[in-house]
Formats: sequence, structure tokens, C-alpha cells
Amino acid sequence: MADLYALDLALDLRESVPDPVLAVLRRHLGEGEPTSDDGFDMYPLLAERGPAYRIGGVCVAELARTETGWSLTARQEVHAELMPDVDALVELLAAHSDTVGVIGQLRWYEDYVLELLINESGTVTRLSLTPEPTLP
Repeated sequence: MADLYALDLALDLRESVPDPVLAVLRRHLGEGEPTSDDGFDMYPLLAERGPAYRIGGVCVAELARTETGWSLTARQEVHAELMPDVDALVELLAAHSDTVGVIGQLRWYEDYVLELLINESGTVTRLSLTPEPTLP
């Protein structure tokens, strides 16, 4: 049994996103040299490519330049112990995004119920979806 989550992100970043934020994002995408923050190695959260190990489908991540900034789309498997890092990255990205509403989703790999990641004025809120109870 693995402690993996399926993470999906789709959001746009403003033209004014600072270069250090883009550098952090690019390192998470697996571009450039790994770095450490405060003495801890930064694990690239969005760097996997190819068939997913447990969640099905393919792990992908793409950052593309647009006329108004940047667009990011990612689908990754993330180990449970890295979830605080995922939360920090999503918060950082949301603070520089004009994408309002759902910017992603998170699901434990063995479950079919997911949490929506919602950008509300630069702050991320998680909304857990629960199935309606079945009637007898």
C-alpha cells in the first residue's frame, strides 16, 4: 500500500509574477539544478513524466508563456509526506494568479472522492466533495 495522492493543477499566472517565484516553479518542474531551502533539499513536486505509478494515466506538467503571463497544467503523483510542500507551492502560485475558482484537485489514489483546490483572492481553500448517501 502506498501513501500517494493524485494532484491536478490548471491555472494562469500573471505577467507580473516575480522571477524568484518562476525560478521556484521551474525547479519543481524539474528544470535546472535542485536547490535547498533553509538546509532542506527541495524535492521537485511537478517533475514526473510518463506513466503514473498508482493513479492511472500519465504524469505531466507544462508551463507555457501566454500573452498575459503564464499557464500551468500539471498532473502528478505525490507522496503523503510531501503534502505540506504541495500546499506551500499551491499557495505561492495562487498568490500570483488571476484564475478564480477551481485551480486543481487532490485525491488519495485509492479513493474516488476528491478535494477541489479553490483560489479565492490568492488564498487556497480546499472543498471536500462527498458522495450523496445511497437510499435503501
